[in-house]
Amino acid sequence: MTDSALQLIDELVTIRDWLRHAVTAMTRAGLVFGHGTETAVDEAAFLILSTLALPIHDINPWLDCRLTRTEREAVRALVARRIETRKPAAYLTNTAYIQGRKFYVDERVIVPRSFIAELIASDRLAPIVADGSEVGRVLDLCTGSGCLAILAAEAFPDAEIHASDISADALAVAEHNIRDYGLEKRVRTFKADLFDGIPAGSYDLIISNPPYVAAAEVEAFAPEYQAEPQIAHLGGADGLDLVKRILEGVGERLTPEGNLIVEIGTGQEALEAARPDLPFLWLDTETSEGEVFALTAADFKQKRGGNHRRARKHR
Repeated sequence: MTDSALQLIDELVTIRDWLRHAVTAMTRAGLVFGHGTETAVDEAAFLILSTLALPIHDINPWLDCRLTRTEREAVRALVARRIETRKPAAYLTNTAYIQGRKFYVDERVIVPRSFIAELIASDRLAPIVADGSEVGRVLDLCTGSGCLAILAAEAFPDAEIHASDISADALAVAEHNIRDYGLEKRVRTFKADLFDGIPAGSYDLIISNPPYVAAAEVEAFAPEYQAEPQIAHLGGADGLDLVKRILEGVGERLTPEGNLIVEIGTGQEALEAARPDLPFLWLDTETSEGEVFALTAADFKQKRGGNHRRARKHR
């Protein structure tokens, strides 16, 4: 350990001391956030609380607590790793929190951060799914860590959940989380290229947070985003390659009253231009607008011209 590191350990005693130090160090290092936290303060709090096995939702009750030397060494080491590696904090702690639920993550999957999770957890998709008890079969396409499949299993306790991904590595992480939540009997995983590899039959609800970042944006990623599997981001030249493929194939995989919900990032205008025949319903959340759409099975059965395009929004 360097002399400067030893000096820090000697001089910084309380959680407040280490929070201030971490924020300053990460800000000076020019770190990029967005993997569960949006600011240096929140990221520093997450790292410190995770190291100390404290509840991660509020650091304030603990600010004046004095740390043992061993604890100080551990906090210093984790903050230093975050700066030196530029890896998301979730990879360093192997944890991500979505809507208050804790999930295991590592570098085999993207760090989960879907707006669909908020829509499921807030009201079980009530504006779209009128009666949750009638949802008998759910498909989570491009499941990654499995978090949306698990949230769907909680929201629709009578439903069978299928979770698919093209990546065997991602499915291994999803299966880890499914076991952690004791859902092995209700949530099944499948290695599939979108609908190719999915079991036969229709679904009452299909949800998907597919790769939707344009190739040029992926090339310009900050190191934190480069640390994630590129396959989980790359959506082709305009970011919508997989979304368009989902729209091409989903009509045959929905029950007559079934619904599709997909997150697409900032591609609303481009998608509406590409598919003027579909009446996208845009579902806003507390932190997003025009990034998640819904369609019904009936929308794929009716032919509409561009003049009949409509976009509706829900808050």
